[in-house]
Amino acid sequence: MCRIFGYFNATASPNDLRTASALQRHGGPDASGSARGAGWGIGNNRLAIVDLDGGQQPYEIDGGRIRVVFNGEIYNHDELRTRLRGLGHTFSDRCDGGVVPALYAEYGAGFVDHLDGMYTVAVVDLRGERPRLLLATDHIGMKPLYYRWDATARSLHFSSELPALLGFGGMSDGIWDAGLDAYLATKTPFGEQTLFDGVQVLPPSTTMTCELGEIPRTVHRPHKAEDHGFTGIEEAGALVRERLRAEVGRLLVADVPVAVITSGGLDSSLVTSLAAEHGPVHSFNIAYRGDWPFDERHFARQAAERAGTTHHQVEIDPAGFPDLLEDTVWHLGQPNADPITLSTYALFAAVRDAGFKVALTGDAADEVFGGYGRMRAAAEAAGSGRAWYGDYLDALGVLPAHRRHSLYTDAYRAFVQDVPPIPADALERLRGGEGTVLERISAFELGHRLPAYHLRRVDHLSMASSVEARLPFCQRSIIAPGRALPDALRIQGGGVKRTLYAAASGLVPDTVLHRPKQPFTLPITAMLAPGTRLWEYARDMLAAPRLKDGGQLDPAALAALFAAQAERPDDTTSLTLWALLVHEVWRELFRRPASRPEPAAVAA
Repeated sequence: MCRIFGYFNATASPNDLRTASALQRHGGPDASGSARGAGWGIGNNRLAIVDLDGGQQPYEIDGGRIRVVFNGEIYNHDELRTRLRGLGHTFSDRCDGGVVPALYAEYGAGFVDHLDGMYTVAVVDLRGERPRLLLATDHIGMKPLYYRWDATARSLHFSSELPALLGFGGMSDGIWDAGLDAYLATKTPFGEQTLFDGVQVLPPSTTMTCELGEIPRTVHRPHKAEDHGFTGIEEAGALVRERLRAEVGRLLVADVPVAVITSGGLDSSLVTSLAAEHGPVHSFNIAYRGDWPFDERHFARQAAERAGTTHHQVEIDPAGFPDLLEDTVWHLGQPNADPITLSTYALFAAVRDAGFKVALTGDAADEVFGGYGRMRAAAEAAGSGRAWYGDYLDALGVLPAHRRHSLYTDAYRAFVQDVPPIPADALERLRGGEGTVLERISAFELGHRLPAYHLRRVDHLSMASSVEARLPFCQRSIIAPGRALPDALRIQGGGVKRTLYAAASGLVPDTVLHRPKQPFTLPITAMLAPGTRLWEYARDMLAAPRLKDGGQLDPAALAALFAAQAERPDDTTSLTLWALLVHEVWRELFRRPASRPEPAAVAA
């Protein structure tokens, strides 16, 4: 696991590479390396997980004419190394990323079809008349890669994290003007656009190639279909259980200690149970000091006791949330409205403090198997002939569209009126594409919401503490049958995630298996109350002078929100205030991103 960065068809100083490296060193504190040539430069920060003494990057073969930097884990690297040795290649270590240069030499851009894991890769190929750059992402977007293409200069810069990308000299710090509306509509920007003007995210399952001086070309690699023809819930559950058992066992393999995150819900409890089958395991749960609604620690403890883990109960003080928020937002690089971000940041810091560099999580099960209430509501509405589309979109956001627009100044409301907050092509497929409504929603959630809203959060906030998060539910062998499930094996009769519940039967406590579903997040409605430090911090950050400076939010509308929350607190109002607070913290942090130092607590 690492961080990568670089530039192509650009002029940069050695200091630019050093700056980019320093700004994401938390994600790879064990080693660093870089290489430069005429018009190009690449670099890497390494978090040593496999072959702790090897793995020096950039990798190179063919006399340095192929150079590679790599971020992620390749789980089939032993198999690939054996095959490549048979083709005459030699290897100086057993690090997983070490197979990539030889694989590229054998298969060209098609090398990614042989990789099984999570990754972003950058290859500089100097064998032709002009240098060539290749960038590639994994099948679902577990490892993000940000880039900025300057069409005038025909130059490209890229990095694993946004602050590092903005650290390159000459990078624009402009903010995407329509970004606030897109953020409130989906809780974080969907698609390729970030909240920085001109800065994009390379989509999942995508390869970008560029020859020096030419325009980049991108190719999307389609997912392979897997049709099982399931006849019933027991058959589907058994298949998923055995595949998940194999994936968890495979993801536990590392040369460093591995832990599991146990939130107390079905997904993480199942991963915890399967991990414990392979030997002693440590589990981690986070909770909040005091008496708060939706406390899940007792469910997590029951799951840990059932699995026989060594359980770690992490507890943080809500009074310290304002101090955590700035560092959390900085590491994310752009706003994410889910209060869970704060918990995620603090939890992975505790995992690392306890001596673990790898942690398995239960993320992505809801997207794969149909676990969200908005999915159920849309499927039920469509099945009875009622409208579903508008309500589903509203459920994705911080607040419904009509309430969102009421917060804006007249000028900003007019500006965003004709700017879709979600990519138009994605909305077209969602509303009227092939398949049932639930199939279209599942494809949308996997292709757009999961990488933007969940995977980038997990990646950035785990790597902020030098922890590699591994995600069993994101593996190809799990996603493939999940995509193939008929609607009735996802959601039926008011039940969600039916196949996964069948897979978990007998492996997790009944109290966890049959508990009502609730989101793993902060109880922000109770916490954001007059008299608390968080309340005062929000009032200060969203004061009228700041709002007037931004020119997008109506100060009177925000004052009404605070008054409503003080008198009649509700989930939508509290989440709206939280989301706007996060956005203002982000706006303050990234006004001059190149000069923003890394948080001292993390750098240490």
